Amino acid sequence: MDFSITQDQKIMADSLSRTLADSVPLDRVRRYAGDPSDAGADIWSAVADFGLAGVVTPEAHGGLGLTLLDAALAAQALGRSVTPGPFLGGVAAAIALNEAGSADQQTQWSPKLASGEVTAGLAISEPVAGARDGAGVTAAGGKLTGKALFVTDALTADLFMVADRSGNLHLVTGDAEGLTRAAMTTIDQTRRVGELTFHETPAEPLGGPETLARLRDAAWVLLAADTLGACEVMIEKAVDYAKDRRQFGRVIGSFQAVKHMCAEMAAELEPCRALVWYAAYAFDEARDESSLTAAHAKAHTSEIGRFIARTATEVHGGMGITDLLGLHFWFKRVGLNRQLLGGPERVRRLAAQIQGLAA
Repeated sequence: MDFSITQDQKIMADSLSRTLADSVPLDRVRRYAGDPSDAGADIWSAVADFGLAGVVTPEAHGGLGLTLLDAALAAQALGRSVTPGPFLGGVAAAIALNEAGSADQQTQWSPKLASGEVTAGLAISEPVAGARDGAGVTAAGGKLTGKALFVTDALTADLFMVADRSGNLHLVTGDAEGLTRAAMTTIDQTRRVGELTFHETPAEPLGGPETLARLRDAAWVLLAADTLGACEVMIEKAVDYAKDRRQFGRVIGSFQAVKHMCAEMAAELEPCRALVWYAAYAFDEARDESSLTAAHAKAHTSEIGRFIARTATEVHGGMGITDLLGLHFWFKRVGLNRQLLGGPERVRRLAAQIQGLAA
């Protein structure tokens, strides 16, 4: 029995990688990172034209109707090219609408999300990763009050999936009355997160704690897949550099210490591939395992990602931290993935709770 991804999925991933190589070269990423006013409209247009905006949206609403595994393969390719854009929020919004949205909500929003006309942000950090700085959202009478931090694409999204303190989800439009947005600074300049403040802001209900758990699981898998792609590139760049850089009259790749560093990175990353792919598969095909496998994928790739980011940079020596090389874009991407929606310690505790091993 073959448990690997299908030939069609391999073709899709390869085709997407070629598209991103043409549409989002490192110079374009560097310009985006250096200009806060750059919304990356051309980047998102290329992603949407490929069909990724509607990857999990049903065909009846103009999407591709694919699975989270397909979305994870796309996230892996986006991580490889450190592509900016609201992919995470868009997939999460599509899943929330698919599973808990009313017929009117699906008709109004799903086709626009699938075409890329509307982008979505994810504001679920507090109930998933824990509240900080007094953040948290309360709901009463169809209106939200409070503050949400680390919201994906907070400054540009047209639609937000917001979780309140009770774990209920709400749909909030970007132009809703009483909604204010502010930027937050993180190490990762390829993705922009921010703060949303709600002042009696109108919101529509969009499922309860079970729906929030589904969004959390999907987001954990996509972040893990993004880290997987970023780590693949960092290893490739380290190996290429070790084959080219000469020291003491020899390429540094001939030194045993450098060989061991590259081999250890490859050995640590390889199990992550199956772990992430199975977690994505389980989301749709083995729901009773979904939360646990998603937690393991997020926590483990977070730890391995940090090791690979550090080691790949060390292989490059002083060149590793220069902007000219650009390795830091992947390094910082992995760093934000590690902490977004819960660091590995927090996620492992949730995994222990799922198994009944912790209160």
